[in-house]
Amino acid sequence: MDPKAICVLSVILVAALSTLAEGNPAPTRCQCKLGSRERQNCGYPGITAAECRTAGCCFDSSVPGVPWCFVPKEKKVRKVCPNNFHARVNCGFPGITAKECEQQGCCFRPYPPGFPWCFYHHTVEE
Repeated sequence: MDPKAICVLSVILVAALSTLAEGNPAPTRCQCKLGSRERQNCGYPGITAAECRTAGCCFDSSVPGVPWCFVPKEKKVRKVCPNNFHARVNCGFPGITAKECEQQGCCFRPYPPGFPWCFYHHTVEE
């Protein structure tokens, strides 16, 4: 093999391995529950389970003929208004109306006294 080709392949390999070394958050079990037809390849031939998970992907070698290292499902999140008064983080100003608060994308509950009435949502994973 040509020395230039070896050099180029070496650079590509180092770049790929450094990307894997950075690591991504490990997906949850729910994110990895995909049918074999839904799997999108996330690795390369011969990738180990550890390398796959370090890259933030799912690994399941129990089904032959499909990618074993695959892209996880998107996390489902939703915004909720916290019920705990102490968890409220102020999003408004004194005298803000419900309409003004909601236009800012915040929650509005005009009770109890002494706590913010206009406050930020919390993001919850489903």
